[in-house]
Amino acid sequence: MSQNYVTLLGTKGGPAIRPGSSMPTSNLLCLDGQQMVVDCALGVTRGLVDQGVQLKTLSRIFITHLHSDHYLELGPLIHTAWTAGLKTRVDVWGPAGLNDYWDGFLASMKADIDLRVEDEGRPDLRELLQIHVIDEGVVMQQDGLTVSAIRTEHPPLIDCFALSFKGTSKHVVFSGDTAPITALEDFARNADLLVHEAMLESALPALLERVGNGSEKLMEHWLRSHTFAHDAARTATNAGVRQLALSHLIPSDDPDYGKQDWTRAVADHWDGPLHVGTDGLTIKL
Repeated sequence: MSQNYVTLLGTKGGPAIRPGSSMPTSNLLCLDGQQMVVDCALGVTRGLVDQGVQLKTLSRIFITHLHSDHYLELGPLIHTAWTAGLKTRVDVWGPAGLNDYWDGFLASMKADIDLRVEDEGRPDLRELLQIHVIDEGVVMQQDGLTVSAIRTEHPPLIDCFALSFKGTSKHVVFSGDTAPITALEDFARNADLLVHEAMLESALPALLERVGNGSEKLMEHWLRSHTFAHDAARTATNAGVRQLALSHLIPSDDPDYGKQDWTRAVADHWDGPLHVGTDGLTIKL
């Protein structure tokens, strides 16, 4: 496989899964042969294994914000990697508050961790993870890779970030969850790939009815905190990116809507290569 690619492991917007649905948001990014995980929703562990990733080699994980469909499975991923032979440090970059999640996970699994350290001779899992709190600006510079962040508009959360990954020759940007923001155009300028969240406007009323336990407050959240597909396309065009991938799809599991609907939704604003997210889709750079 190419040394530069993105695999969309989970492409569904929101945390719920139903029969036949895709999985929530997670991604595998490889730049210059260096693999990293971007967001860790439910299903990320299985998704990585299905891509042939040896979990014991995990070293870098990035979390865009603290909504469950972006970090619910971070703890189980690390723990499963540990049982699969992980013995080296994993660095995790994410918003303030991620430490509380990790501490809580460790507390919930204390009996199992203690037992495996004593009975199986494993290194102490509690010493293998290093969390780095991110803010706007340069997040990391290592091994020819530069990662930067800007805040997005995803109320009520404040610490929600778009992430830019620049290798020696390729540039990938993940929008994170956001309403349309012009700042993303400069942030993603001339990127090889923009992975942008997207909603299908015509499908939202049916989705609200299908959710069953929401209200107009849920619709209000979607409208103020997320981006329609046509607006994501406009951002991609204004940024001059080479490829656009729509992910974190709302909805992703309505049989009345398919790839052709997403393609039509962006047609007036984007004429470059388009990837409508499906779980396991690999995009070469």
